[in-house]
Amino acid sequence: MRYETERTRRRGHADTATDTLARGLGLFSIALGIAEVAAPRALARALGMRGQEGLIAGYGLREIATGIGILASKDPTPWIWGRVAGDGLDLATLATALEGRNPKKSNIGIAMAAVAGVTALDVYCAQTLSRESPRPLPPMQDYSGRTGFPRGVERSRGAASDFEAPRDFRTPEAMRPYTQPERPRHPQPSM
Repeated sequence: MRYETERTRRRGHADTATDTLARGLGLFSIALGIAEVAAPRALARALGMRGQEGLIAGYGLREIATGIGILASKDPTPWIWGRVAGDGLDLATLATALEGRNPKKSNIGIAMAAVAGVTALDVYCAQTLSRESPRPLPPMQDYSGRTGFPRGVERSRGAASDFEAPRDFRTPEAMRPYTQPERPRHPQPSM
């Protein structure tokens, strides 16, 4: 018996918005990595980081590996934390490009703002996933075979006839002295 939805990546865990966000970040990571590997010269030129093409392509490979790890893993939490670390590395590398006579400083600022936004999503997703229990949910109990009769249906048939029923069902015998109405007292005739 399976207790997971088709979209759930982690067996036994409910399909949450955080899991969906993690898968989305994995796809984003692969797409960004492909762009960095396919066009490192164009990115280096747009950011004013000529001579850093190999570094950009290496960061692209890191993004692809992290994205595949997120999508292929049953628990994407460590991979999302890997994205957070990679985002920090990306921000540090972009910050070094702000120094000196970089004519593309405005592009660096835009790139840093974009990376900071994605970093915020990564941190939120990683913290939320880290708070979830690492153990899968216990299996659901199956009560379909229960009848509600402790000794089974057949042994319960006629069980009430084994007991002698009281004559008066309205008041238990122990309570009768307290609930019997008093008879009206008529004065005795005097002689």
